[in-house]
Amino acid sequence: MTIENASSFFAWDVSAYLALFLSVAFMIVIIDQLFGGASDLAPTQKKKSFVAKWFYFVCFLKFNKSEKYLGRPKLVQWSAEFYPVLLLVFLLRGFMVEPFRIPSNSMMPTLLTGDFILVSKFDYGISLPILNKKIIEFKKPERGDVIVFRYPNYEKNSEYQGADFIKRIVALPGDTLSYSSDHLRINEEKISYQDLGIYQGVESGAGMTGFKHKRELLANSPYEILLDPNGHSKGVKATVPAGHYFVMGDNRARSSDSRFWGFVPEEYIIGKAFGIWMHYDDSLKLERVGGFD
Repeated sequence: MTIENASSFFAWDVSAYLALFLSVAFMIVIIDQLFGGASDLAPTQKKKSFVAKWFYFVCFLKFNKSEKYLGRPKLVQWSAEFYPVLLLVFLLRGFMVEPFRIPSNSMMPTLLTGDFILVSKFDYGISLPILNKKIIEFKKPERGDVIVFRYPNYEKNSEYQGADFIKRIVALPGDTLSYSSDHLRINEEKISYQDLGIYQGVESGAGMTGFKHKRELLANSPYEILLDPNGHSKGVKATVPAGHYFVMGDNRARSSDSRFWGFVPEEYIIGKAFGIWMHYDDSLKLERVGGFD
């Protein structure tokens, strides 16, 4: 499955709701400025240019620092008060860093259920928020990168509309990939593994205790994976089309990934995961805080 069959990237998520609030708040204050007499509340600074005054208004919904809305309707006051903070949050989430919570065991042992991670929105380039339309590209995703992406939802399942997934890139556009008997081959080259013994799971991942714990030596990005000791996980053979990526979870037998539903369009990649800022599942674990492979 490729992007032609994918559901729309747009979904009503946090960024979309923030954008809606910011638009409504902006219009409320504009209308108040035009028809409510708000322009008489405080004189604007004549030394500022027209462009400078409007730039300040776009950021703070007022033309100068001394302007107040104490005499205006509550709706206008609330719009003006909350707007700057939520605008800052929107810009940070949209262009720099966005937080996500790991909801499942599919990326064990790298990431555990309950990990709160940070995702860089500018590692690969600068994209417009909400639509994720890239306007400046810095570099392409690489094998081994852990990415967060909008689930392409090729099957048009309403339950997964707008869902965000996290997986690891194992194959790039143009790569020929095969995964059989829990061994990965990229472009006919068999990837090497290191045996790390038997995995001991914790908290909601305790069910993974006894799984095979290995290190997959893919390119220059080795990472740890889990394999079911009772049987091999789903195999696949595929050639990755242009503009798409093949992703897999590190917990191979417990991951819904490209083996099952297809390729990830580059346009659906939200960003690169780079660190854990908090962990809470059955308990708070500060030792989980930090970067990961």
